[in-house]
Amino acid sequence: MTTELYWLTLTALMTALFWVPYVLNRVAATGLGGTLAGSSPDVGKLAEWAQRAIRAHTNAIENLAIFAPIVLTAHVLGISNPATKAAVVVYFFARLVHFLVYSAGIRAARTLAFTAGWLAQIVIIASILRWI
Repeated sequence: MTTELYWLTLTALMTALFWVPYVLNRVAATGLGGTLAGSSPDVGKLAEWAQRAIRAHTNAIENLAIFAPIVLTAHVLGISNPATKAAVVVYFFARLVHFLVYSAGIRAARTLAFTAGWLAQIVIIASILRWI
């Protein structure tokens, strides 16, 4: 497995786990029965951090929809270089930091983490297009 595919897999796993904290808050706020009922909870019952975590998770999914295809495109084309290897690691940690600081409500850090992840995507795209 290439470095890029390894970190793509870790990123997908991380994104798949981002729901856990806010669902635990939902259980605490509405009870296990309310959570298992599957209906949308009254957002006002959830902690503010949990509401932000939901939005951070949604944002992570939206960005994974960009990240995964470009990593897979690079793989299919046989593009793997120091820039792409660094970019996938940066992307992973940028998205982890983004989720944490978004959930915590730290706006400036959230923007910086988002930008770092976006730049990592641009590096991979630039490698695919042979710009770097």
